[in-house]
Amino acid sequence: MSTTILPGNVVEETLDTGPASSGLPVARRRFSPLTLFTGPALLWYLTFMIGPLLAMFVISLFKWPGLIGKRTFIGLDNYSLVLTDPVFYDALENTAIQIAVVVPVMIPLAFMLGYYLQLRPRGHRILSVLFFTPGLISISAKALVFVGVFAPNGLLNAILAMVGLADASRPWLASPGTALWTVIAVDLWSGIGWTAVLFAARLTSVSPEIYEAAGLDGAGHWRRMWLIAFPMCKDFFGVMTMLQFLWTLFTSAALVLLLTRGGPGTSSTTLSYLVYEKAFQQQQVGYSQTVGVLLFAIGLLGMIFIRRLIRQKS
Repeated sequence: MSTTILPGNVVEETLDTGPASSGLPVARRRFSPLTLFTGPALLWYLTFMIGPLLAMFVISLFKWPGLIGKRTFIGLDNYSLVLTDPVFYDALENTAIQIAVVVPVMIPLAFMLGYYLQLRPRGHRILSVLFFTPGLISISAKALVFVGVFAPNGLLNAILAMVGLADASRPWLASPGTALWTVIAVDLWSGIGWTAVLFAARLTSVSPEIYEAAGLDGAGHWRRMWLIAFPMCKDFFGVMTMLQFLWTLFTSAALVLLLTRGGPGTSSTTLSYLVYEKAFQQQQVGYSQTVGVLLFAIGLLGMIFIRRLIRQKS
């Protein structure tokens, strides 16, 4: 509010509009340099993130026999087909088993290894390199190594024979009872060390004086790890849990393809591999994108659940 004295002692009060009094147009004030700089990033996000998601949903409404085939609009028939297909439920069950084993095992073990690394034991630099190396190896190279490990005449069966357990030998990749577990084992081998190094980097922000004070009070390493280190990096723990959940859910197709091809039967078929198989092997593009939409919905619901679980325990 401003006051102006006019001739004749007439007082005129006007409302002070703040920045508007500078004379700049409203549209120009709202269009700040920050808006200009974030525009390309927003355009990129809409084009390459939102766009493919919408395209995936649109394609799921078509019967599309191959990328160069003639597509036919069938509405939600693909969803009815998928939800009545036993293969989909086999893939859903395998994916649930994979996530239920990999995430609860990998994250706590990686955290404990990360805590050990940040204590800087003798040779910790070499250990960090060794832990991080599996994450740098390509999926094709890892698959080739473990095909040799799990082959009928491979390393694992040879070790079992050496220790007198030859009767336990089996074709691990070709047995319905073990094919999925070989994929899970490779996931754990390649992910625990890499995640441990990330946890160690996060835990370096915890002051050593805190651990020393806890040690003077009689706290051992186990109590320091879970009663001091864990609460101080709980948010990072939650982030790593969500990332590993998404990684396991969406990226298992390559490893399954190279190790078992989803077999024998559907014993190691996961949802992400089912998307690949239907699109590129069976030429059912509409079906594959329907599974992709359901896979995205599962991932979104899983993220919400993990986030709420972490907040409740905060």
